[in-house]
Amino acid sequence: MRIILSPAKKMNVDTDSLAPQGLPQFLPESERIKMALQAMSDKQLQTLWSCKDVLAKLNVERLRAMDLHNNLTPAILSYEGIAYQYMAPSVFENGHFAYVQEHLRILSSFYGLLRPFDGVTPYRLEMQAKLSVDGHRNLYDFWGSKLAKQLALETDFVLNLASKEYSKAVAPYLPSGVCFLTCTFGELKDGKVIEKGTLCKMARGQMVRWLAEHNVTERADIRKFDELGYRFASAYSTVQNHVFIKADAC
Repeated sequence: MRIILSPAKKMNVDTDSLAPQGLPQFLPESERIKMALQAMSDKQLQTLWSCKDVLAKLNVERLRAMDLHNNLTPAILSYEGIAYQYMAPSVFENGHFAYVQEHLRILSSFYGLLRPFDGVTPYRLEMQAKLSVDGHRNLYDFWGSKLAKQLALETDFVLNLASKEYSKAVAPYLPSGVCFLTCTFGELKDGKVIEKGTLCKMARGQMVRWLAEHNVTERADIRKFDELGYRFASAYSTVQNHVFIKADAC
């Protein structure tokens, strides 16, 4: 089993807590993306990133001095978004780290596919950004089937906890022999399942923690997830989509 998760926009540097255990496997591709970004003006970068002046200044400085080989942070400690806050890797036990290193893969527009202890440096780049690299019209075209092929080499079962923006960089390219199961976290409103962005991110991170704590490797056991008030809802689920409904919102 491989669990795929989106990255987070906010990243930090932590070279003290835990050491990286290697470099990202698609580092040559990252170097090409880096070159494409560094060829852009500060104004062009801010437009690409669609962010305020302060954030643009910070990320331009990071990009101009970017080193993909030194002073790196393990990916799982570098991302600071809501999902990672609820996963809370800073308080993992050793067995939990071993679990996520084996089973979790973080999708990244810049790095492609990351193992939790791959060393990374902060960057700002969304998968849907309109960045042309090596003649490819966007990052989806640039990555193509590479990420899906790597996952297929590792497993025949992908548990999708990523957003649509990132999961569509994988799902269309997976071979038919690979099971792709998406987890949906929602509330019932007028008989329909409604997803709320922040709550979904919280649940995805919490599920990764729960999977690690229970050492889940079998598909059937995923339905037992019962954190943050969610319960598996068979009436709304399919073979490809497990739906979890927030009980206190029913």
